Amino acid sequence: MQRVSDCFPFRHARWRVPFPAMSTLILAPVISRGHARPSKNSPLFRRRPPLYPLCKHERVKATKGRHILANLAPGDKAPPFRLPRDGGQTISLADFKGRKLVLFFYPKADTPGCTTEARAFSALNQAFAQVYTAVVGVSADPIRAQDRFKKKHDLATPLASDESHHMLEAYGVWGQKSMYGRTYLGITRTTFLIGPDGRIARIWSKVKVPGHAEVVLAAAKAI
Repeated sequence: MQRVSDCFPFRHARWRVPFPAMSTLILAPVISRGHARPSKNSPLFRRRPPLYPLCKHERVKATKGRHILANLAPGDKAPPFRLPRDGGQTISLADFKGRKLVLFFYPKADTPGCTTEARAFSALNQAFAQVYTAVVGVSADPIRAQDRFKKKHDLATPLASDESHHMLEAYGVWGQKSMYGRTYLGITRTTFLIGPDGRIARIWSKVKVPGHAEVVLAAAKAI
């Protein structure tokens, strides 16, 4: 249990007492032996607003370490972005105006699952081009890591870097994850298909890599 002194300046109360959300407090604290019962002028018996502030060690910063994921759905306008990409260039949503665009978000460059996914999209690059669809991979890796990744596996698709996580959050793919009992922040493997009108046509969340690129190509042909 927590000491009341951490929450309110009352030195005679030994343990914290749960306070109901009412305007007047009617619960008395457990009193240490040898101390008198607190008077009605004690802070514990004063009228307080319905909601009470958390104790100093219970306060949680609203955004640090946690991110509310964007709730995008098919038919929504794709959030605009401009990011650095491999080769020292930049890439933006506006670059693909009037064309279809596949954005595949992957957790980390040059890891087994991400390598398999990137190579699958790269192998179908010409097939996507035939249906007027561009393909771009996005992760939070720095540009140098993206350059090494692309060169090592001879990838044909551009790789963009969002180290600030602004675009990742806008698309709702950056957030809290867990693995083997450990919680951390990272990218959920997700793919977006954006139509020529700049609206989201399809979303694949928590992607399973085998056969995924072929499924996305079929969807691109259908719009």
